[in-house]
Amino acid sequence: MSFKGKRYQDSAKLIEKGKVYDPEEALTLVCETAKAKFDETIEIHLRMGVDSRQADQQIRGAVVLPNGIGKSVRVLVFARGDAIQQALDAGADYAGGQEYADRIQNENWFDFDVIIATPDMMGVIGRLGRILGPRGLMPNPKAGTVTPDVAKAVEEAKAGKIEYRLDKSNIIHCVIGKASFGQEKLQGNFDTLIGAINRAKPAAAKGQYIRSCVVASTMGPGIKINTARL
Repeated sequence: MSFKGKRYQDSAKLIEKGKVYDPEEALTLVCETAKAKFDETIEIHLRMGVDSRQADQQIRGAVVLPNGIGKSVRVLVFARGDAIQQALDAGADYAGGQEYADRIQNENWFDFDVIIATPDMMGVIGRLGRILGPRGLMPNPKAGTVTPDVAKAVEEAKAGKIEYRLDKSNIIHCVIGKASFGQEKLQGNFDTLIGAINRAKPAAAKGQYIRSCVVASTMGPGIKINTARL
């Protein structure tokens, strides 16, 4: 058994088989099971009781986590005129127009984590859909990444704004912080995210909305959370 495998096994021993935990307990436990030599990322995985194939059952939005996500977010803004300087003044790493679209298309350039765009730049970005879409980088009005107020969008992205969206298997995957945050900070982020997802419940959703919830660190085992507490 590899050392990594042994570490995983040691972590798994801390979790009771078949048990579903209250959020507070699960978030304490996920920090204890993060035994890697680096600061592990904590992720949440929600299986939703909706059908992603139906247009009226989509779940998508964005929320600013109160404690950030524990990493610096690199922001690229597509804008024209005064909006370029506004974006840079707000902390954008890059701001401009066609020149950045050309770099993405021709040089396979991806030195950024988030793209924000003014509505009048969507014609330029639209042509990059096949490249940006599969990477989850396409700006979207629902996520607040297509907006005339680029300064506000940049500040939110830098502060720890994350996007949540339903994938094809009806699951939402989100980062809620780092193991070094500890239970209390992770709890603040967790509660904020779950609150946003609950508010985004489609009117067409029937039955149990959140079917299952698992929290895990990068290298650690999954810990099931009691959905009745969500």
